[in-house]
Amino acid sequence: MRFDSHVVRLLAAAESLVNTLTPGGDRGRPYEVPEGGALRTAVEGALRSDGYSPRVTAAQAERFRTLADRLREVFTAADVGDLPTAARVVNRLLDETGPRPRLDDHDGELHLHFHGPSPELYAGWAPGVAAGLAMALGSDMGGRLGVCEAPGCDRVYVDGSKNGGRRFCSTRCQSRVKAAAHRERARR
Repeated sequence: MRFDSHVVRLLAAAESLVNTLTPGGDRGRPYEVPEGGALRTAVEGALRSDGYSPRVTAAQAERFRTLADRLREVFTAADVGDLPTAARVVNRLLDETGPRPRLDDHDGELHLHFHGPSPELYAGWAPGVAAGLAMALGSDMGGRLGVCEAPGCDRVYVDGSKNGGRRFCSTRCQSRVKAAAHRERARR
């Protein structure tokens, strides 16, 4: 299934929110969630796209941090093939955030967007991200939400490749694993 640019953007935002707002390992190094102004900047970066640059308050940043923890549950469950658990988390998010589908006209083309019940930043993004994940889980993209397989890394990804064979969050992690395997073979 091919998603329109809005759904692709929502999935990218979900991935970025998880990767910047949840602790764990990042490319072989411990990762701590930013605090204070750095947290606001991280949320702004996760939501930035195509000329859109939000301004995030401290309270909004904390709400997005909580959302990111729940989004990580979706990626983790989908990564191990537990789509029913991923769906339960997404369904709770859909119930809580109340996305409202709407056709918006952009330069003469209609695009399906998901808006929240108010124009406030969190209330606008959380429902859309939940709806984007629901569309992925309810399609052949459900098995393409993953967690990096590289040692010391638990960053997430959305596999948009043709063959669905992505296993790493980045080429850097993929290269680390390949280099380690090469060194092991050479050592033997």
